[in-house]
Amino acid sequence: MTTLYQAHLTELTNRYEDALSHFNLDAIVLASGEKSYYFQDDHTHPFHAYSGAQQWLPFTLGAETYLIIKAGQKPTLVWPVRDDFWHAPNPVPAGDWQQHWNIVEAKKADKWFAELPEKTAWLGPQPMSFSTPCDGLKAYVDFSKAVKTPFEINAIKKANYRAAKGHIAAKHAFLDGMSELEIHLAFLQASQQHALQEPYAGIVGLDEHAAVLHYEYKAIERQTNSRTLLIDAGASEHGYASDITRTFVRHNDEFSALVDSLDKMEQSLCAKVLPGVEYRALHQDTLIGISTLLHEHKICSLSIEEQLEKRIPQVFFPHGLGHLLGLQVHDVGGHQADKAGNLSLPAEHAPFLRCTRTLEENMVVTIEPGLYFIPMLLEKMQAEIRNHGCDLSKIQQFMQYGGIRIEDNVVAKETASENLTREAFSKQETTNL
Repeated sequence: MTTLYQAHLTELTNRYEDALSHFNLDAIVLASGEKSYYFQDDHTHPFHAYSGAQQWLPFTLGAETYLIIKAGQKPTLVWPVRDDFWHAPNPVPAGDWQQHWNIVEAKKADKWFAELPEKTAWLGPQPMSFSTPCDGLKAYVDFSKAVKTPFEINAIKKANYRAAKGHIAAKHAFLDGMSELEIHLAFLQASQQHALQEPYAGIVGLDEHAAVLHYEYKAIERQTNSRTLLIDAGASEHGYASDITRTFVRHNDEFSALVDSLDKMEQSLCAKVLPGVEYRALHQDTLIGISTLLHEHKICSLSIEEQLEKRIPQVFFPHGLGHLLGLQVHDVGGHQADKAGNLSLPAEHAPFLRCTRTLEENMVVTIEPGLYFIPMLLEKMQAEIRNHGCDLSKIQQFMQYGGIRIEDNVVAKETASENLTREAFSKQETTNL
């Protein structure tokens, strides 16, 4: 880990020294951010450090932490010291990482910024008055974040391993007839985290709830004969996220066959995550794949070409294929065309696609095709698409199952993609033999 972190720090230093030179700056301050409060309350929102600051350290950053980057010098960490008997102390974490940093401990009233050079830019929330406005700096550094260092990939790999343990526990809870809440608690316990530590609020949907893309609730009632579990939940490793979805079924029937088909299609898409591949093209391949499944499983009698022309796949797959993954679940720079911040926006047929980049080696993306039976979209299809060719009786039968989504986290590699999620599940299965 020490060697990986050293190489990671060297790469970040090179990126930021390039930015300092490009914008003619003497220093860049990165701010983790400050805690915010609920309206008329002394209770704070869950805190997540600004990803630009978090990227530099091998542990989770708290509020009011600052980093100072200057060319040719060690980075400086300004660590907050609090005179506070209400909360646990926050000492500077121990470790070999410290040898690569200048560490300054400062109280909130200390003017640690007093000796900063005049041309100092600020990245992060709540910029201070001393900072020099620098349009374009954020886009310049965000564009490079899409390519992950080995240190970052290793962190995402560890986050996948913990989340895979949680998904396996959730599957067993589902098969034991537990409620959505109990299934979520099983996931949290196995992945060793509490709900506020999740990189995003986990989705746990049984049966028809699996057709709600961002289902927000956790029902407490048990459903001993539930047919489907869709769980979309991840874990974090010092800020780096995993983002995994699995669909589990209780019965071996037509719907389980559809799950198996989507799983095979998803794995074929994962294998295409290679440098030089346009992510837009992967999304288009997904629409073709969904059309194929609808035809093969006799859900829609139209040919692939007819389905695509009439936008039938979007009725059953209304979201984008996935996104960049890193310190943010929907990582920054997904629509950037270059460091200057020019955008490459999704095409009309894919308005919700969060990534339009051409893949480069060591980019990490999610691949998450879905196939859902959503009443609102099905009603719209019947009202607006003439001769849609869909078997409404079969669809009515499948609506009680909700839907399917399968999501893996994949690294683009030169000769073959690396599926961090499948590796994590495989490791779990081997460990449990």
